[in-house]
Amino acid sequence: MSRYPWWDLHARLREECASVDLTHAFHPGQPHFPVFPDEQRSQVFEVERDGFAVHRYELVGQWGTHVDPPSHFVDGARTLDLIGVEQMILPLVVIDVSERVVDDPDTVVRLEDVEAWEAAHGPVPEGSFVALRTDWHRRWPDDDAMANRDEEGVAHYPGWSREVLEHLVERVGVAAVGHETTDTDPGSSTSAGDYGLELYLLQQDRWQIELMAHLDQVPPAGALVVAAWPKPQGGSGFPARVFALVPRARP
Repeated sequence: MSRYPWWDLHARLREECASVDLTHAFHPGQPHFPVFPDEQRSQVFEVERDGFAVHRYELVGQWGTHVDPPSHFVDGARTLDLIGVEQMILPLVVIDVSERVVDDPDTVVRLEDVEAWEAAHGPVPEGSFVALRTDWHRRWPDDDAMANRDEEGVAHYPGWSREVLEHLVERVGVAAVGHETTDTDPGSSTSAGDYGLELYLLQQDRWQIELMAHLDQVPPAGALVVAAWPKPQGGSGFPARVFALVPRARP
């Protein structure tokens, strides 16, 4: 044991945990909210010509796997720079509705899904990060597959429900939620211009991660999520880097 306990802890984490990247790499032309402009990227300096490489990125904050702070929907609410770093590493709870999504892409998470999780794993921890697994990430980066629109232009993808969000926020006291789809609300709602679930969540001073990836590679309970992003003053959203620390199976 060294004189620095936290270094020992880091060594234990490397030995006992695997890291699972929950982030899509963003790029021009990827799926995005229809009214947003596409990413513009240019190379300002090149190694061969200048000795170093630098890119200029022009993109909206809600781009790729990204964080939405309360200020995204609520004037005067917490902005990105006001979310403390202590909230960037949290217990990870994964509610899995992916089997139901196969037959019903419009499905939403139900309170009985949370109750089933708790029956198997115990109470959802206060201050945790609850992710909704739908396996929708497998459709990335196909814009048509992500939107899954019918002939009338209505999108069909899964989402949260009011009853579950109210339970997680008001009874459990979670810190944040995340999902693999482009929106908190299911596609049938967003197609009608209804983003009421996202509004509710952000009004409660919670933050969220959208367009997560690879939730099928983490267990429903027992992992930690690490979510980090740049610190723009007054920022209303930004691409995030998110990963899970997953305990390795013991022999």
